[in-house]
Amino acid sequence: MNGMDRIAETFKRCRQAGRAACMPYFTLGYPDAALSGEILLAAARSGADLFELGIPFSDPLADGPTIQHSTQTALEHGMTVRGCLEQVRSLRRNGVTQPLLLMSYINPLLAFGMESFTAEAAAAGADGLIVQDLPPEESAGLEEACRRHALALIFLLAPTSTQERIALAASRATGFIYLVSVTGVTGARNELPPDLADFIGRVRQATDLPLAVGFGIATPQQAAQVGRLADGVIVGSALINAIGHSNDPCATASAFIHELAAALQPETGLPEKEN
Repeated sequence: MNGMDRIAETFKRCRQAGRAACMPYFTLGYPDAALSGEILLAAARSGADLFELGIPFSDPLADGPTIQHSTQTALEHGMTVRGCLEQVRSLRRNGVTQPLLLMSYINPLLAFGMESFTAEAAAAGADGLIVQDLPPEESAGLEEACRRHALALIFLLAPTSTQERIALAASRATGFIYLVSVTGVTGARNELPPDLADFIGRVRQATDLPLAVGFGIATPQQAAQVGRLADGVIVGSALINAIGHSNDPCATASAFIHELAAALQPETGLPEKEN
């Protein structure tokens, strides 16, 4: 089973269970390489369906203070692109079967070499890529490399995206589409945007691919709200913030993911997902 197949199977399984996929984001190498691997293993055993694994970068313009801090900490502890690929290999060696998406900016991939990176990512066990600052108009080279190595390439859409841009991303994306719930950077927020349902509805009209929502989701209650509208719920800053304030990061990660996954279960009595 290749990367795109594994992603499709995961969303299919979640859909059949009547719930959205639980999709934590975590920065590789935070707070250090060894502990980050242990944290991800704990999360994998606690209900995560798919992981977004951040490759640390020195200029993370789409990220808020929490993820910026985790990125800088990882870099200070020596995490590199090659080190991130080794973390993916280690997760697979340790029995993690969930899809693993590497999330990056374009510069680290260009510096590594696009063909080399996609080949090594696939060999390590990654299933796809999310490149936050790569628009569809400039993605042809990476798309071709991903096709050669059966990696999904995920595009992002924002509430400000026009119907033309939505159609373009939908025609080029594989795996799923990442919907940025707010205009701005990553980070936990107190409330969900009031126009989120309308935004998701606009994108649904353009594609049958799963839609996963991220940026700003902080609590299980918010995750449950988003899970009634979307196919996947992405939480990053809130998880990293909890771990950063914990004396037992693995236990904290396990409890956080368990609570998040529980909030997405249909037996919680929440209304069925809207179309």
